[in-house]
Amino acid sequence: MKEEVQVGQLVKSAAGRDKGKFYLIYDVLDKAFVRVIDGDKKKLTNPKKKNIKHLKFFPVQADAVAGKLRKGEPIIIEEISEAIHALGLSHKD
Repeated sequence: MKEEVQVGQLVKSAAGRDKGKFYLIYDVLDKAFVRVIDGDKKKLTNPKKKNIKHLKFFPVQADAVAGKLRKGEPIIIEEISEAIHALGLSHKD
């Protein structure tokens, strides 16, 4: 597994139907797979499973979202989209 894979980290899909879409890491399943959320189609109730080989990782993290995910605190969907935008990227790019 890549050392930099962290909950709340910004990633971009590099393969699949969602190629070019930005997500936040929801959780790490194992050394090859993570689940991601975008606050739009892939929400907390239905995160998308992605192979880490099909993701481009960015060295930034949505700290507020990551902290809540780690603590098991509730997150509203808008927080996810806002976090992606705050990192300077659009989840619809």
